[in-house]
Amino acid sequence: MKKICYFILLNFTIIKLSNAQSGNIINPLCIGVVTEIQSKILGETRTLNLYLPDNYNKQKSYPVIYLLDGTINEDFLHIAGLIQFFRMQMKMPDCLLVGIANIDRKRDFTFHTDLKELKEKYPTTGGSMKFIDFIEQELQPFIQTTYHTNNEKYIIGQSLGGLLATEILLKKPYLFSHYLIISPSLWWDNESLLSQAPSLIKNLGKDNIEVFVSVGSEGKIMEGDASKLVKTLRQSGIKNLGIHFLPLPKENHATILHKSIYDIFKILFPYKD
Repeated sequence: MKKICYFILLNFTIIKLSNAQSGNIINPLCIGVVTEIQSKILGETRTLNLYLPDNYNKQKSYPVIYLLDGTINEDFLHIAGLIQFFRMQMKMPDCLLVGIANIDRKRDFTFHTDLKELKEKYPTTGGSMKFIDFIEQELQPFIQTTYHTNNEKYIIGQSLGGLLATEILLKKPYLFSHYLIISPSLWWDNESLLSQAPSLIKNLGKDNIEVFVSVGSEGKIMEGDASKLVKTLRQSGIKNLGIHFLPLPKENHATILHKSIYDIFKILFPYKD
């Protein structure tokens, strides 16, 4: 297990000289740890980036936020920053952030399609069920045995990650208690998952589940599909299903994730009075 450390280097030679003369010490800034899990299901080693509470206590149980697209140079750092802010200023409890680093997101986040144009554009497509099995049978047990966790499990997914989060919600909803679905690519396979949603939603059990769906100004298809998903969930009439729709017309596909998670966290963890 390695620490996630960052060096800020501006003309290292000069800084080193300057600090040697002044007696200052430069140390790495560590914000988390990096570990690996060997997946038999996927047949590969997967990297996990973890952000832990400063006062992590092995005797305490923590909620876990699972972040798709959790590579260091993708969404891990700014989501970790939001968690730090909401822990400091708002009513967010101590929690663990598990960033799942990508190897092939087009493979892992999409289910099988027979559409020729998609198969040509996404030649490795069709691995979402294996990836869901990896989450259920390997990743979650690994986190639960390595750290003390409770039953609050969040998943954050945007775009193709939002497609995967929606697939999990409809097919294996018990895997998470909170679904943060941002700009889901429900256009995949001619919206087949959206078409199946009214029947698949029957998989929802008695556990309370909170679903947050957000979309920006991202085109009629993506915006319309997000609205359809929310409508389908609401029309299900399932009492233990909390549904929240956050359209953000001022945001685009590049800016939507950060603002969406910020607004969702504000709903979940209001200001400390």
